[in-house]
Amino acid sequence: MTSGAIRVLLVDDDALVRTGLRLMLGGAPRLEVVGEAADGADVADAVARLRPDVVLMDVRMPLLDGIAATRNITSHAGHRPAVIVLTTFDADATVVEALRAGAAGFLVKHTPPERIVDAVHRAAAGEPVLSPTVARALMDRVAAGADAPVDARRRRARERFALLTERERQVARAVAAGLSNAEIAGRLFMSVGSVKAHISSALTRLDMTNRIQLALLAHDADDE
Repeated sequence: MTSGAIRVLLVDDDALVRTGLRLMLGGAPRLEVVGEAADGADVADAVARLRPDVVLMDVRMPLLDGIAATRNITSHAGHRPAVIVLTTFDADATVVEALRAGAAGFLVKHTPPERIVDAVHRAAAGEPVLSPTVARALMDRVAAGADAPVDARRRRARERFALLTERERQVARAVAAGLSNAEIAGRLFMSVGSVKAHISSALTRLDMTNRIQLALLAHDADDE
């Protein structure tokens, strides 16, 4: 085992997909595949035993799907790895559900190897695995109200958003706009370290796992 390597768990019901991912990630520096699971039902136990930093999670599996499995591990009080959802189509409506469940982002399965490796590194560092353009499109889709009545969603979002301090809310709105930490720092006249601290405190206060969830909440709360 390489010291300081990012530990990765592969979850997919297709053995060929898992083999391909293992070969791809195994040859990348500072990455170590520590285990595999063929169904979402096996993920919680694998996470507890192997303590991965990142989970690459398929969406569609026969017993427990990737969304339910993601929700199980991101809502658990113990070890919470970053989850990257793997999907066949980037327009799949389940992507939004996965982000709400706590996934750090998503990748389509035909993503080039170098981008998958980069995504794993970024997820391990606490960064979203979504471009600002894709993040905006997903949040707009959520704002369309496909999964809940608009008024009810907005009311609940505003109640939760009110739990944050004013500075945390400012930072959250900037995250929702797709800005990087450096861009947020410039806009709000803060240091990058302060931006990270406010994001971390907001996530802790709301019991969230990543900034994508925070961005979705800010978008819902401010939607008019």
